[in-house]
Amino acid sequence: MREQLRTIEERALAELESAADEAALEAWRVRFLGRRGELSLALRGLGALPPEERPAVGQVANEVKQRLETAYTARRAALEEEAVARAFQAERVDVTLPGRIPALGRLHISTQTLREIYDIFTRMGFAIYETPEIETDELNFQLLNIPPHHPARDMWSTLYTDREGVLLRTHTSPGQIRLMREMCPAPIRAILPGKVYRYEQVSARYEFMLHQVEGLVVGKNIHMSDLKGVLEAFARQIFAGMRRWRFRGSYFPFTEPSMEMDIECVICGGPGCPVCKYSGWVEILGSGMVHPRVLENGGYDPAVYSGFAFGMGPERIAMLKYGINDIRYFFSNDPRFLAQFG
Repeated sequence: MREQLRTIEERALAELESAADEAALEAWRVRFLGRRGELSLALRGLGALPPEERPAVGQVANEVKQRLETAYTARRAALEEEAVARAFQAERVDVTLPGRIPALGRLHISTQTLREIYDIFTRMGFAIYETPEIETDELNFQLLNIPPHHPARDMWSTLYTDREGVLLRTHTSPGQIRLMREMCPAPIRAILPGKVYRYEQVSARYEFMLHQVEGLVVGKNIHMSDLKGVLEAFARQIFAGMRRWRFRGSYFPFTEPSMEMDIECVICGGPGCPVCKYSGWVEILGSGMVHPRVLENGGYDPAVYSGFAFGMGPERIAMLKYGINDIRYFFSNDPRFLAQFG
């Protein structure tokens, strides 16, 4: 029995040295020190020995077991130290290397265009006024001279919420009422930027969500010539003289008279393409003199005050400036497109 125990000890210690990882170490423990291990099986034979030999053999067995457990603990500690050393080696940092320049983000092309618009109008004396994206039907339509069942409502494909009379604004124009009621009777010169939402068929020209910048001027002796002067000054700066523009009569329920401003299509240069609907021109904004009823709804006496308003789409302007032929690129989050405007 003693020889058997010595043999188990020698073989176990020899195999322990070759255990190179946690899995091999655990397999060794189960084989030699487990409940069904070789040492446990050998100790079960103590009962077959003569009574006078059992104490001496039992002492030898305990000594063997203690030496194996001590060797197991030492080997496990050594493997853990080796693993830590390997991790340090793999993750070490050479402090003598030069620092890495962090990757910086960039402004989205829509944000860049918006900031350029802000800069132009603030230099012309306009303030910036922000309004909510969730509006009431009253502010979005009724107070803008668009009562229920008015055919002009077909001009906007509206997204209503499950709360009656509440919707996602279809344009930034309801901000006109909010601003006038806040400022009345003081004069106003402000732009109102923000997102608008429409139930549109997405195409190269239209998105269901886009940015819009509303402009509003209210005061005494405001004329159509003032509106044209502001828009021409804006066009000269935003396009830096690259394009021709024109004014064209139009209709909006909240302005009278109304007009649109077109820019020569930068994509085709005139012959026509899908972006300009083969007309050679692209509309960038709608405008007009504020309707007297809208002035009155805002708190101003239309017999004393007059004003003009305009609304433009920054994405449409960016398309013309940079020759982008599809508005869907702005919101597709394709880094190949966005990286061009860093």
